[in-house]
Amino acid sequence: MLSPSSLCSLFLAVAPLVQRAALQQSDEDPTQLHDYPYYTEEERNKLRWTPEVEVVRLAGPSVVYIESVRPQVALNRFFQRVQKENVISGSGVVILPSGYIVTNYHVVGGDATRITVQFDPELDPTVYEAQLVSFVASADLAVIKIEGDREFPVVRRGTSSDLWIGERVLAIGNPYEQKLSVSAGIISGLHRDLTIDTQDGRALHFTDLIQTDASINPGNSGGPLLNILGEIVGINTAVNPTAENMGFAIPIDRVEEVLHEYLLDPSASRSWLGFEVDEDGDFCVTKVVPESPAAEAGMEEGDRVLAVAGKQIAEPDDYRLPLLQLLPGQPIQLRIDAGGGERDVELVGWDRIDGITFERLGMTVEAFAIGNWRSVRVDRVATEGPAQVLGLQPGDILDAVRIGTARQAWRLRSRASLALMAGGLKPGTQLEIDILRDVNGDHRIAREELFKGVLDVR
Repeated sequence: MLSPSSLCSLFLAVAPLVQRAALQQSDEDPTQLHDYPYYTEEERNKLRWTPEVEVVRLAGPSVVYIESVRPQVALNRFFQRVQKENVISGSGVVILPSGYIVTNYHVVGGDATRITVQFDPELDPTVYEAQLVSFVASADLAVIKIEGDREFPVVRRGTSSDLWIGERVLAIGNPYEQKLSVSAGIISGLHRDLTIDTQDGRALHFTDLIQTDASINPGNSGGPLLNILGEIVGINTAVNPTAENMGFAIPIDRVEEVLHEYLLDPSASRSWLGFEVDEDGDFCVTKVVPESPAAEAGMEEGDRVLAVAGKQIAEPDDYRLPLLQLLPGQPIQLRIDAGGGERDVELVGWDRIDGITFERLGMTVEAFAIGNWRSVRVDRVATEGPAQVLGLQPGDILDAVRIGTARQAWRLRSRASLALMAGGLKPGTQLEIDILRDVNGDHRIAREELFKGVLDVR
């Protein structure tokens, strides 16, 4: 009698033979399922072409991979300070066909020495050099610009004002350097507040964020969150590291607000020209700062700007965008109507920090340091202005400032800190300034060479 193990072995040996014999007796293809319907290629594609596929087809070409290179000081094994490069990667999305891209500030901001942009390599293998145009650090938003010999694909912008919890959304970006990755999910919540730590070590506090369970990982920052119509409804910005399936995006309505009020406004340019226009009207000049580049070119209030850089102004972007990307020291041509006829003027912009302090305080300053002590020193004083009224002179060191009646003094450590403070003050605000002046010319500052004065912000 065969044992159970022998019977099992015999069955395993015979079964394939029986199966092969049965297949040989059948005229049907054994690889085809009897109840599986046959589809033409057109029918198959129609069934597979889901709304998600359509969204990626529409929006994918406008999503970019971004790398920013930043200097980093580290210690080697001998505890010596060495300079290294820290590469931060993220995503962005094209908003204007001329090459303007919106992304997160923490991806491209700070002290980045080089920014590069890539599209889907299958569509465009070019690595583009990008310029940081403008940013609002507190909103974690920035605009960068690339140049090319073509118009770039643009994503369609929707609204975040009518989002539904449970609504289907897709996130497109470059998580962990995996270019053009797509994740799908739903809107899990609205009006969320969140504080996150960025890759460059800063803490950012956000309000009114969109929460989604679509996967948002490091590298997705700056990419679009899209609804099922392919419209951008948010900019992906953060993932909660303590929870699963919790990503967050800045609502597109907030992004639009920051874009139009700050990021795409000429006031965000690094170059300062010293005049303002009525952009809601006929681009009539409403202000010219005395002794500014605009004043030196002969511009006056009431002049009307007709063209910028040789292009006639047909819509606001024709005025805003050429000025937005202007660099300090770079000349630009304007055609103006001064009432008595048209004429061309050329303006050469100043550094914006100099422009703000000159416009508001009537002076420019330069960095000044003795050892580890840092301050600012007056460089230029306007012929007429607050600094001249106070009696400031080139070479005066501005040690500290008190705003109005405040007791606390602000130590002025850099040109940027002075410009930031001055730019945010209302006209007429009084600043009490501690001034160090080398009266006797011995290149030393004594106690009796400390002066105080009050300056009125204009």
